[in-house]
Amino acid sequence: MAHFVDRVVLHAAAGNGGNGCVSVHREKFKPLGGPDGANGGDGGHIELVADPNTTTLLDYHHRPHRSAESGGPGQGGLRHGHKGKTLELAVPEGTVVKDREGTVLADLVGAGARMRIATGGQGGLGNAALASKKRKAPGFALLGTPGQSRDIVLELKSVADIALVGFPSSGKSSLIAAISAARPKIADYPFTTLVPNLGVVEAGETRFTVADVPGLIPGAAEGKGLGHEFLRHVERCAAIVHVLDAGSLETDRDPLGDLEAIEAELDAYAPDAVGSVEGEQPQAAVPLNERPRLIALNKTDLPDGEEMADMVRATLQERGYQVFDISAVARKGLREITFAMAELVNQARAEREVEAAPVPVTVRPKPINEKGFTITAEERGVPGEGVVPLWRVRGTKPERWILQTDFSNDEAVGYLADRLQAIGIEDELFRIGAKPGDAVLIGADEDGVVFDWEPTMAAGAEHLSGPRGSDVRFEQHHRPTRGEKKQDQAERRAARRTMREEMEEIYRAEDDGEVEVVFTQQDRTP
Repeated sequence: MAHFVDRVVLHAAAGNGGNGCVSVHREKFKPLGGPDGANGGDGGHIELVADPNTTTLLDYHHRPHRSAESGGPGQGGLRHGHKGKTLELAVPEGTVVKDREGTVLADLVGAGARMRIATGGQGGLGNAALASKKRKAPGFALLGTPGQSRDIVLELKSVADIALVGFPSSGKSSLIAAISAARPKIADYPFTTLVPNLGVVEAGETRFTVADVPGLIPGAAEGKGLGHEFLRHVERCAAIVHVLDAGSLETDRDPLGDLEAIEAELDAYAPDAVGSVEGEQPQAAVPLNERPRLIALNKTDLPDGEEMADMVRATLQERGYQVFDISAVARKGLREITFAMAELVNQARAEREVEAAPVPVTVRPKPINEKGFTITAEERGVPGEGVVPLWRVRGTKPERWILQTDFSNDEAVGYLADRLQAIGIEDELFRIGAKPGDAVLIGADEDGVVFDWEPTMAAGAEHLSGPRGSDVRFEQHHRPTRGEKKQDQAERRAARRTMREEMEEIYRAEDDGEVEVVFTQQDRTP
C-alpha cells in the first residue's frame, strides 16, 4: 500500500445541466394560463483548493474519478431545477496542475488558492422563458448541456525554503532530525529515506522549512534510483545544501566526486515553467544550478571524516562555496549552518517581496463585428455518388445550441434554424458559395450534427431572380387539391418505407460482418 503519493492522474467530470420543462398553466376559470415551464439547473463545477491540512495526494490515487452533481430538470408552475453543488477537492499546498501533454495550467501556492478544472453544463430554458410576442406558447424547451470532462495531472512539490541533497547514507535524515522536530527513518543502509521529509527550523527570529530529499545517484535526472521522482521537490527551494559524507567507507567515493556528480544531476534537471493561473503566460523557473548553495561536510566527528574535511575544504572554498564542518550525531556545527541557511532564506524572501508588485489588469473587449463562428469547406465521400461538398461550422454558440436542441420536436428545430440565421450563418453560406442541398456539419465529428441545408426565405430572397422589390415565390397562386395532397402523402410514405427496407438490409449485412456502418449524426432524445 502506498503511503506517500506525489503524482496522480485525476479524471474530473462536471455536472450536466438540467433540461427545461414544457408546461402550460392549468387553473379553473383561466383557460389561457400561458406557459409555465421552468428552467433546468446548472451543473456543478469541480475546483481544486489548496488546503494546509492536506499533505498528500493519496486519496486521489485510490479514487481518481470524481464527478460533480448535475442540475435538476425544470418543472411546471415555474419551479426551476436545483443547481448542482460545486465539488471542491482539497490538495496540498504546492500542487502543480498539468494537462495530459505536460503543460502547466496552475501552481496552487498558498492556502485557499483555487482553480476550476471542469465547468458544469448550462441548464436549458423552459417554455416560459422562451415565450415572446411572436411565440406566446412555445411547445418546446431547451435541453441542458453536458458538463465538461477532463483528465489532469496533479504533481505535489514540497513548499520548503532549503533542500538537503546528497548521496544515499550521507546523513541528510540525521541532519534534519538534529535541527528540527522531524523524525524521519534513520538506518545504516542506502535509500533509507523513500519519501521527502519536511522539518521546521528556527534560527534567531527566522523560521523556515527544510526538505530532506531521498538520496541521489548518477543518472537520477534520467530516471535512475529515486532521485528523478523527487527532484521536483527541490524546485521551490530558495537554496540548496549539499550534504557530503566525509567519513564514507567506500574507497571509490570522496566529497569532491560526490559534489560533482550531484551538481551534474541538478544541471540536467529542468524545472517546469509555471504560470499561477490557467491561460497566463508561464514564467521560467530559476535553474537549480543557479540557486545559492552551501556545503555541509558531515560525519566530521569520525577521525577519517575530520582528515577528509581538512583535505577538501580549501578546494571547495576556491570554487566559491561556503563550507561548514558538521556532525549530525555529535551536534557539531549545527548552529553555524542553520544561521547561514536563515540568511539565504531572508535574502530570497526580500527579493520575492520586491518582485510581487501588483500586476495591472488588461481588459480586452471582444470586437463588436466578430462573427463568433467559422465555416470551412470540406469534402466527404458517398458510396455510389463520389465526393460531395461538406461545410463545417465551428463556434461556441452554434455548437452549444446544437446540444440544447431536441431534434424530435419540429418546433425546437425551427427555433434552432432561427437562431442560426440570426447570427448570419445562412448569409455566410451564401457568400462562400454553398448551394441548397449541400451537407452542413455543425460541431466536431464525434458530437456534431449533419443536415442538408435548405435556405430560409429571409436568407435567400436577395439571391432570387426577378425585378427589384418583387419575389417570384409570391406569384405562385396554385393551391394543391385534396387529391394532390393525398398523392404527395403517399409518395412520402413510400419513400420512408423504402428507406426502412434499405436500412434493414444494411443492418443484416452488418450482422453478417460484410459492411461496417458509421453514423455521423447522434439521435438526441429529451
